[in-house]
Amino acid sequence: MIEELLVAVAGAAAATAVYAGAAARVVKQYERGVVFRFGRLRNDVRAPGFTMIVPGVDRLHKVNMQIVTMPVPAQEGITRDNVTVRVDAVVYFKVVDAAEALIRVEDYKFAVSQMAQTSLRSIIGKSDLDDLLSNREKLNQGLELMLDSPAIGWGVQIDRVEIKDVSLPETMKRSMARQAEADRERRARVINADAELQASKKLAEAAAVMSDQPAALQLRLLQTVVAVAAEKNSTLVLPFPVELLRFLERSTAGPQAAGSEAAGSQVPAEPSSAAAEPSAAAVEAPPPAVGEAPAAPAMPPGASPAAPKPPVSDAYLKGAAHAAEGVEPVGDLTGASVDPAPPEDGA
Repeated sequence: MIEELLVAVAGAAAATAVYAGAAARVVKQYERGVVFRFGRLRNDVRAPGFTMIVPGVDRLHKVNMQIVTMPVPAQEGITRDNVTVRVDAVVYFKVVDAAEALIRVEDYKFAVSQMAQTSLRSIIGKSDLDDLLSNREKLNQGLELMLDSPAIGWGVQIDRVEIKDVSLPETMKRSMARQAEADRERRARVINADAELQASKKLAEAAAVMSDQPAALQLRLLQTVVAVAAEKNSTLVLPFPVELLRFLERSTAGPQAAGSEAAGSQVPAEPSSAAAEPSAAAVEAPPPAVGEAPAAPAMPPGASPAAPKPPVSDAYLKGAAHAAEGVEPVGDLTGASVDPAPPEDGA
């Protein structure tokens, strides 16, 4: 009798242990347990810790409540200003209702991924290139709102959405680089012109002060000489005042003006009839032969002898003779040929 009782107790204990092993479940701190009894959802969601279910009747599904980081594949699209770009992003979301996440959608992770890709393409088409590059905070907020609206019904909350990278074509990158370079050059020129304006104003003030005090100009000149001689070089600087150059110009221009006035006051004498008429006794000299220098004309009495001319080479004389033979008489405006006038009888 006792043996039967012990066997029964041992069998009950074994059955209890098997039942406890089959019914016992452990839910972790970052998880929630959803129980389905005969396929019907139980209203109570199991909290973290140790819990029991009915073996063969209940099924426990554990749902992770941590924030999930999901990268969105790069999406290629055309912006509103007709620029082809390639944009990728990342989505941070978490499950806030474990029962809704299991019932409302088959796979909430895949659903969030597809919704993120679709929303990203829509954002690319509605935005300009400048907004994608410089105004990403506003685009992130818009993308988060587009994802959060359908995700709330799935028991999922979108924590944040970030656009990671915007890839541009190489031609667009070069165009933007040229634009930025031109803008920097424009600003540099404006700054340079402003500096020149300020420097000119200060120089005008300095010139006004130096005009009142001539010694200041001399001191400035000495400072310049000291600055040039400070470095180790072999350059010798000799200051030459501009006023001295102006004085020399005025001193040289004075005698020249006086000489020109004196030359203009003299009246040339009229030539006498005797000097103007050629002498009857003068005999026309024959032309020089080839290879000989032309004879010097007779000098009037009282005239100073001219400077001797350099000797003429034979090649020059031959060339001149050939050139004279090839020249034909040129008709004047009336059509008559221009020939030398015949000498008069009395000559």
